[in-house]
Amino acid sequence: MKYKILIVEDQFIEANNLKMILENAGYEVCGVAPSVADALRLLEHEKPHMVMLDIHLRGPLTGIDLADKLVRRNIAFVYLSANSNRQTLDAAKVTRPYGFLVKPFREKDVLIMLEVALYRCRTEEQGIGKSEQRGTGKSEEQGKTEQRAMVKPEQQGHPKKRESTPPALNIIGRSKVFLDVLEQVKIVAESETSVLILGETGTGKEVIARATHQLSERRNKPFIALNCAALPPNLIESELFGHEKGSFTGAFEKRVGKFEQANGGTIFLDEIGELPLDLQSKFLRVLQEREIEPIGGNRKAIDVRVIAATNRNLEQEMSNGRFRMDLFYRLNVFPISLPPLRERKEDIPLLADFFIDMFAGKMNKPVKGISEAAKNVLLQYTWPGNIRELENVIERSVILSKTEQIHDVALTSLQRNGDERTTLGAQIKTITENQKEHILAALEKCGWRLHGATGAAKMLDINPSTLLSRMKKLGIKREEID
Repeated sequence: MKYKILIVEDQFIEANNLKMILENAGYEVCGVAPSVADALRLLEHEKPHMVMLDIHLRGPLTGIDLADKLVRRNIAFVYLSANSNRQTLDAAKVTRPYGFLVKPFREKDVLIMLEVALYRCRTEEQGIGKSEQRGTGKSEEQGKTEQRAMVKPEQQGHPKKRESTPPALNIIGRSKVFLDVLEQVKIVAESETSVLILGETGTGKEVIARATHQLSERRNKPFIALNCAALPPNLIESELFGHEKGSFTGAFEKRVGKFEQANGGTIFLDEIGELPLDLQSKFLRVLQEREIEPIGGNRKAIDVRVIAATNRNLEQEMSNGRFRMDLFYRLNVFPISLPPLRERKEDIPLLADFFIDMFAGKMNKPVKGISEAAKNVLLQYTWPGNIRELENVIERSVILSKTEQIHDVALTSLQRNGDERTTLGAQIKTITENQKEHILAALEKCGWRLHGATGAAKMLDINPSTLLSRMKKLGIKREEID
């Protein structure tokens, strides 16, 4: 299949160079437009698979204005821009592009970004097809296994409602939100694409990374995990890429870096948001060129699949200049968001039973279960530390238990007091709700005027186009805008 690409770029030399790169790589360029108006005229006759879209164009309309129209027509697009400041990023990311290329870019950058963007399109289309297929009714296979996600040998004979994961993975959970995550893992495991796992601390990001590796064709090759936050900045480069003997003071012997150790397999980089900016550029080069350069050594080709994880908001980190935009879009090919434990409460008893069995076996204690009263305490707690916190609580409870059943959950006084405060503040609104109310209050105070010295954008200290985009995203209807 030959993919059709539309180029929207007002600089003739850059547009022509981009056209040559794409055509030499086997793509069909269905047109070059220097403005939004020209692009819309071309779109009346062409339906491209992807639009390469410059943000700053000739005429009154920008690439972001065109992006809104492309979204409505279900046409994917990648932004091109030499300007990556905060206001531009805020306005651009609202439109949910499939990638972002910062000028000047190399041929390899263009082709890799385009390949990634087209892969995301195909993946989303497959996902839509699958969800539509599910809506027509369950197959016999789907009707068999709902509880299989908790893979414990003594429970495999129980009735099954929905398949969740192969037994070898030993992943526990049968809530719908978690089974949806496992479905995503199965889909992406078969590919070679990068994966970005998002979630709060303690939600099991490394477990999901290992599951992705075990379900892939690389399962018999190394799985190397590294926590980027656990290393001082001056050691991260050596840990990732290695160094030669004598390459710097204290390098008394050669070190093989984590990327080289993972060659042929998978590398898992936890807390990727902690990487210093200078190393982010080197990491990006590794992703693009599949080569590493040990400190004091020569470049080496590597074959590694990258899975990264973070509990940070990388979009906010980009806005604050702490995370590279091009690295984010290179990693964010297939994001997987892990739900916090408070959003999968039906999994808490299953996890508790699993940890009880595990710790009772390790401690050689006859603890076999948990009382209903104690179970209710677990269900009512909000678990800010997620699964890791639950594991610690069960371990303490097993240590303290003097009977075959846990009757008292060993929550610390800090946990109990903290949860009381959380309960008292249960009506606290989400950030999105607060943001919507804040914007509405500013609009009402300004008489729904956006622009000018007395407009809401000035009051909120943001660009008017950014404010308009946020209003659209939050569903705020404009009464009258001067």
